[in-house]
Amino acid sequence: MNAKHKKIDTKMLMECILSLKTPEECEAFFLDLCTMSELSAMVQRLEVAQLLRQDMVYNAIVAKTGASSATISRVARCLNYGTGGYSLALERAEQEIGAKDGE
Repeated sequence: MNAKHKKIDTKMLMECILSLKTPEECEAFFLDLCTMSELSAMVQRLEVAQLLRQDMVYNAIVAKTGASSATISRVARCLNYGTGGYSLALERAEQEIGAKDGE
């Protein structure tokens, strides 16, 4: 696949995700799109990112999540040197959950 086709395909995926309006729609989409193993890996990475943002040490993260040190290291690298996607998404999700808890 050449770079132009990959960019178009990625854009379609992002537009599909952005078109979803509820957690239930997201769940249905991701259950259709991904294997349970892929979903579990994404959930684990998000949990690792959350714990790293709380300054939890690697050994504690391994014990809590079962993530490998390589996964934790990769997520940490993304948090420190990546595009900010983890932090942005987690901050927004935490705000949304906080707003719902306050209802």
